[in-house]
Amino acid sequence: MRIISRLDIKNKFLIKGLALEGLRKIGNAKDFSTKYFHEGIDEIIYIDTVASLYSRDGIFNLLMETVKEVFVPITVGGGIRTVKDAYRYFEHGADKIFLNTSAVKEPKIIDELVNNFGSANITLSIETIKDKDSQTWGVYTSSGRDKSERNLRDWIVEATERGVGELFLTSINNDGFQKGYDIKLMNDVLEYSNLPVVLSGGFGNLRHLEEISKDLSGIAIGSSLHYGTISIPQIKSKMKNLGFEIRDV
Repeated sequence: MRIISRLDIKNKFLIKGLALEGLRKIGNAKDFSTKYFHEGIDEIIYIDTVASLYSRDGIFNLLMETVKEVFVPITVGGGIRTVKDAYRYFEHGADKIFLNTSAVKEPKIIDELVNNFGSANITLSIETIKDKDSQTWGVYTSSGRDKSERNLRDWIVEATERGVGELFLTSINNDGFQKGYDIKLMNDVLEYSNLPVVLSGGFGNLRHLEEISKDLSGIAIGSSLHYGTISIPQIKSKMKNLGFEIRDV
């Protein structure tokens, strides 16, 4: 089980909000990444929340600065529409890339990226909310702002067939509130997907670790690390006591 720090980025700054909205600046993202690396984080994810609106120079500079001091895998995404976009992330130090909006709009981008970089280096980010009327999970894009016409299960099946290597699953309703992961969402996806699944959105208390499945590939944590509510050593100690296979601090 991987413990992953999720850092939402605007230029070089770490930002965070609730349900992917009301984002506030917290501090310099590299400082947080360096801190998490020294505390024993397994991976880091940089999500460039404004890549589609502004220049990407900020995230490229941040990435180059980070890899000088942080020696764990770094996944980066935001605004990837072409193979050239993806190549620039790898060129500046990313170990993996993830995509959401562009894949939903033009799924063939998954095929192109897999053909160029391999499945293991391509993560599909999925932001989802359960529709109260239909009781089905909807797929959202643009950092949770726009609802697509896609059904979660069908989208995962299609993306899997196209060769994506991993799913990064975010419950929009749970994100930032630190009240626990969406366990129903987790169970539903694990039931029909054989891809590695990283669960994101809602962690805030060590007891939340008691609810997650050992079939997950990893959990992503944002607010509770950024605000110092819980430390990485505490998380790893608790998971070890629960019988999870983890990487020691």
